[in-house]
Amino acid sequence: MTSEQGWVLGLASLASFMMALDSLVVTTTLSTVRQDLSASVESLEWTVNAYNLTFAVLLLTGAALGDRFGRRRTFVAGLAVFTVASAACALSPDIGTLIVSRALQGVGAAMVLPLSLTLISAAFPPRQRGRAMGLYLGITGLATFSGPFIGGAVAEGLAWQWIFWLNLPVGLIAIVLTARRVEESVGPNTRFDQPGVVLVTLGAFGIVWALVRANAAGWSSAEVLGALVLGVALLAAFVLWERRTKAPMLPMRFFRSRAFATANPANFLVFASLYGTLFFLAQYFQTVLGEGPLGAGLRLMPWTATLMICAPIAGRWADRFGERWFVVGGLSLQTVGATWIAVVADTDTGYPELLPALIIGGAGLTMAMPAAQKAVVGSVRPNEIGQASGAFMMLRILGGVFGVAVSVAVFAGVGGYGSAAEFSDGFSAAMGAVAVFAFAGMLVALGIPGGRPTAVAAPPRSTGAVPRAASAPWSCPGPGRCPLAVPQAEVPLGRCPGCAFPLDEARTVSPLTDVEDIDGR
Repeated sequence: MTSEQGWVLGLASLASFMMALDSLVVTTTLSTVRQDLSASVESLEWTVNAYNLTFAVLLLTGAALGDRFGRRRTFVAGLAVFTVASAACALSPDIGTLIVSRALQGVGAAMVLPLSLTLISAAFPPRQRGRAMGLYLGITGLATFSGPFIGGAVAEGLAWQWIFWLNLPVGLIAIVLTARRVEESVGPNTRFDQPGVVLVTLGAFGIVWALVRANAAGWSSAEVLGALVLGVALLAAFVLWERRTKAPMLPMRFFRSRAFATANPANFLVFASLYGTLFFLAQYFQTVLGEGPLGAGLRLMPWTATLMICAPIAGRWADRFGERWFVVGGLSLQTVGATWIAVVADTDTGYPELLPALIIGGAGLTMAMPAAQKAVVGSVRPNEIGQASGAFMMLRILGGVFGVAVSVAVFAGVGGYGSAAEFSDGFSAAMGAVAVFAFAGMLVALGIPGGRPTAVAAPPRSTGAVPRAASAPWSCPGPGRCPLAVPQAEVPLGRCPGCAFPLDEARTVSPLTDVEDIDGR
């Protein structure tokens, strides 16, 4: 790893660390916030989903802004917005102000997280990318591991507001170092797709609004159905527009890649399962088992620790063996873990009975996440990673919103906050829904292309073709003259200096240098 790669990986991971810490410390303080601010279960849902709402609907816009105006510049601006919004959360006098401030945090996160993945993916070649992403998720896992404990300790020892003050020093350090150590870059399309931005933002907003409001207004209400129909219609218009425009913010040809078209929905369901679990697990420890915020945070640590431990290993092995079975296997483990909790959870259930399920489910989720990320960013050209990352992140957060909305609906239909027994009944049903998400994701992940192909050398470019059985090295003269414009050719390790295609895996090449992997990527 070069010094430049190290700075990019470290700063992108630091930004992700800050946002993961913020997300997780909130989950262990929900009960305290509910009591201090007299918040209803709907308001608690909004403290989580207000962040996810703005985050999800602006992710593609954040990626497009980075490609147009500079990735480092947009990354730093997003860090500044997130840091200021964290201070606003800490100063919130009521639940409404807290919700608005959380929404502003989501705006900053939408400018940062897709570009963190873009910066890493652009800095590392494909054969090193899985390991880099594993390290990225592993560093994020430090926040995941410590977040529940920090949130519980701060809420119990000081006040829940201090969980937001923690973001200020981290944010300021990240802003200064990024401005000094990361080179500026732009995406392939410097024109800003304004119609695309408007359509995808409003369409995603309609769908997320419907999911968030469904439990309060009713799934069959005019408000929810109207928002859902409008959101779907606007996203359909977005697809039509992106197919016609010369500079799309999300090229529709990405979906012709089997890896892109299957890893994205699988990851949607990974995060539906993850967020559904997160929303209720700490509350179960406090409401049913009688733990305080600190005790709940400590009991979550075996589950959250798996991200720090398993993600780097899974990312490195995915480089060697391919992504499919890590996503499939990981979601299978989460299905087992969530089902276990749903079956045994009760008012008299001891923590030791839940511990194996927490470890199994946590390990499964952290196996699936880096492998799914690698499958998506490895399915596009290097200069298009920003666009693919924006779509990946948006679907990931939409998955989280979907998971919380559906699991809350299931919880409300069976249980409530009236007593420990009532909460336990609703919790078991909600964890059953979480298990269904994981199982559905496992089935979708079976469509991800299989193992990593074997690369071979290609003949000299003077032959004008690149047959399968080749032995001599070659170099690419550039787009339009690339000798790889031969169907079903294979290429050597390395990267094409003219077209910037990553060439470290065997690939099929269609006319006009539209490169895809042999196994369907």
